[in-house]
Formats: sequence, structure tokens, C-alpha cells
Amino acid sequence: MNHTNQYIAFLRGINVGGHKKVPMADLRKQVEALGFTQVVTILNSGNVIFSTAESKEDTLEKMIAEDLKQSFGFPVPVLVRSAAVITHLLEANPFQNIEVTKNIRQYVSFLKEEPSNDLTLPWTTEDDSYRIFDIRDRTVCSLLDLSVTQTTKGMGALEQLFGKNITTRNWNTLLRIANKLG
Repeated sequence: MNHTNQYIAFLRGINVGGHKKVPMADLRKQVEALGFTQVVTILNSGNVIFSTAESKEDTLEKMIAEDLKQSFGFPVPVLVRSAAVITHLLEANPFQNIEVTKNIRQYVSFLKEEPSNDLTLPWTTEDDSYRIFDIRDRTVCSLLDLSVTQTTKGMGALEQLFGKNITTRNWNTLLRIANKLG
């Protein structure tokens, strides 16, 4: 019996400001052409739910990234997580005690590797505009307060702390993904 697992691929740096365009219909076709099933794309930022018998996330990341580079002509960093990891994160709901206002952005950042630094949480930028409050399963949960800063310079702090092998989504995007998981 060939057991399939459900995964989510998070693509980094596509469809931003008209650059590195990857239409979602084309992305879905490419992922299906790799032999994956139950392929669904969520939003335009490159979130793909799929099922496969392959169980190694790093193998899936390489397969998808190599195929997308060939198909679209530019490198597309890909981070893959199992549906179980995303479901556990949603069940834990690290944002449950956060008061959300129109200026608060709730971010979830996926790391390629386990973090090598030992941050004391919560960690905040000097101006208190950006706060990292939870790290689990190669995932960083953070908040950006736009009433303090009108920029997303917290993303720069993330790269300084964890490197460039990272991609970030809004918590609401993960909730939308969860609604499509089987």
C-alpha cells in the first residue's frame, strides 16, 4: 500500500511588485506534473497544498525548487512543511493572547534549518516595533506594530537572526491554508 502524506510548500519571493511572476494556475500544473496529487494553491504568494508518498521534506523542497527554476527561468526558494506541523501550530494558537488592532501584523516565518541561536523570548527590536515571542518546529511567530513603524523592517531582523533561508506568511494566510487541509 502506498501511503500519501499531505504537505504545504511555501514559495519565497514570487509575485512581489510585479517581479518573479508565477501564475497560480501554472504553479498548480507544475506541481501536478511532478506526480503530486490533491494540489491546491492558496493566494498569490505561493502556498501549495499537495499529497505525495515521499516523506522527506528536504527532498520535496529540492524537487519543487529545481522544477520551478527550469519552468520559470529563475530560482524559487521553497520550504515544505507537513500538514501535521501546520495543524499543530494552529492548535497551539500562539497568537491567542495577542490583542490585535488595525496596526498589529501577526507573522509566521518558516526556517529551513533549526535555529542555531538561543534567543531569550520575547525578543524585541530596540524601538519595540517588532517582537518574536514563539519558536517551535523551525517556525518563528512574531508581531509587527505599524503604529510604531510604518515599515516591515522586522523582516530584516528575522534575516539577521536566522539567515535568508526563511519565508514569512501572515497568520491569516495559515488560517486560510488550514481550511483547505484534508
